[in-house]
Amino acid sequence: MGGKSLRLGFLTLAVLLLAAASEGAEPPPSCEAVRKVFQLRRLGPLGGVPEFPRAGVDLQVCTSKNPTCCTKKMEERYQTAAKQDIQQVLQTSSATLKFLISHNAAAFQEMFEMLIRLAENYTSTLFCNAYRSMAAEATVPVQEFFTDVGLFLFGTDVSTEEFVNRFFDTLFPVVYNHVLNPGPTDISLEYGECLRVARRDIRPFGNVPEKAIGQMGRALLPSRTFLQALNLGIEVINTTDHLHFSKDCSRALLRMQYCPHCQGLTLSKPCMGYCLNIIRGCLADVAEVDLHWRGYVQSLEELSRAMSGAYSIEHVLLNFHSLVNDALVQARINGPELSEQVNKMCGPPVRKPKESPGCSFDQNKDNQGLKMFSRDSEETLTNRRNAKGNRSERIAGNNCSLLMSGEEKMPLSFKGRPFFSVDFISHLRHYRAFYGGLADQLCGNELAAADGLPCWNGEGVVRSYTHRVVGSGIKAQSANPEVKVKGTDPVISKIIDKLKHVIQLLQGKSFPKYDKWDLQQTGSGGGVDEQISGDCDDEDGCGGSGSGEFKRVLKITD
Repeated sequence: MGGKSLRLGFLTLAVLLLAAASEGAEPPPSCEAVRKVFQLRRLGPLGGVPEFPRAGVDLQVCTSKNPTCCTKKMEERYQTAAKQDIQQVLQTSSATLKFLISHNAAAFQEMFEMLIRLAENYTSTLFCNAYRSMAAEATVPVQEFFTDVGLFLFGTDVSTEEFVNRFFDTLFPVVYNHVLNPGPTDISLEYGECLRVARRDIRPFGNVPEKAIGQMGRALLPSRTFLQALNLGIEVINTTDHLHFSKDCSRALLRMQYCPHCQGLTLSKPCMGYCLNIIRGCLADVAEVDLHWRGYVQSLEELSRAMSGAYSIEHVLLNFHSLVNDALVQARINGPELSEQVNKMCGPPVRKPKESPGCSFDQNKDNQGLKMFSRDSEETLTNRRNAKGNRSERIAGNNCSLLMSGEEKMPLSFKGRPFFSVDFISHLRHYRAFYGGLADQLCGNELAAADGLPCWNGEGVVRSYTHRVVGSGIKAQSANPEVKVKGTDPVISKIIDKLKHVIQLLQGKSFPKYDKWDLQQTGSGGGVDEQISGDCDDEDGCGGSGSGEFKRVLKITD
């Protein structure tokens, strides 16, 4: 009995609402309900709201044959509120997606910085443990190298081939001075410059620099692309959250959301079909993002799977010190032959008074395990970028005596791939159709009346919306009875172009074939072009089974 009474009461209320706003119905006896909502929403001074219905001859959108509770000034304020409301609904609907991407972009960047710091300390510790005499002089090349790694990962126009070669170029005079031809005094600056320039011809480190170039390119470029893609995802959401609505769309939003108030219907909601027509018309450009957003999510998923194995950024960076050790061993083995080549190209050594300090270690060093360089807490990657080219002032302080006890640990073990990417991609996959179903989501969850309830159709309260409901996208809007859509929004067109570009990068379609270790890098200001293949054999120093786990081919250009 209770259920039947409740349903009867509900139907009675619906009938009363429908009758109150039907064609030719009496206007509301007062505008008290409209005044309360207007004041509650803080849409403007309450003095501008009529106390009783009046003729609305000056209204532009919310026109009615009956007396109305609206004035022209109220209509203007309602129009502003209608646009603000839809912006708020858009931002609310995308808030979880935006947080998902921005949170993981920040985590990804933090992981990069941690890996760079660890790899630099591993390399510095190698010099202090095994090559003490040259450790202090190796500080600057090591710092410059890992600063360049960070610059590349975070999007600066630097070349992996260039900074790897620069590292080994700068290291060679140090190795010659302390390993190949040590003496009571250091070689002169001029002689060291000759060695630096001659390194690529003499090849004291064998093919280790070429291996390093290949491994760095294959590991850093996918990670850089992934991070750039995440940042673009945030940009896409910010763009669609702050749309510029056309005049026709703004008027339609006003008619849908606030024109009922003028008739005293402050609780009415638009019919589902009516809402869909207006929101699909206003978001016609956004619906065009759908196809490219789906491709973006899929490409991120594919790249995430590829960022593992022998060319994961973790594996390559944290094993760089092993490559450096291989290079130093190679130079030591071929010492006599290399000295002869140096004499031919640069002449006999020219020396100066010895200045380089040695490493200092605690007496119980062997029992302390790996030690890490301790930096000033203010020395961030950004500060080091700004100080690039002026690092010589730091060398005196960054010797082995500054290694602190204890091994810095990764916050999480992610076993060959970014620690968050698996969960991140699985969550992101749920938003693959986000833009295709956005209008339906807004109307279904926020704006429209529930099925079966009387609803607003733009003129009055009715049982159902009788006009045709159009589909999503610009082409479908030609038949939209509520909103006229003219052309495409250039802002949305631009973001679609960016999505197309990053999809090409993520899928590797804009990358030519990489043969052996030959990296082609181009352009001042044009980005970085690198040729990378998945071929890997034992000579490459890839390790593993030689199955070539990393098969993506990628390219970065701006």
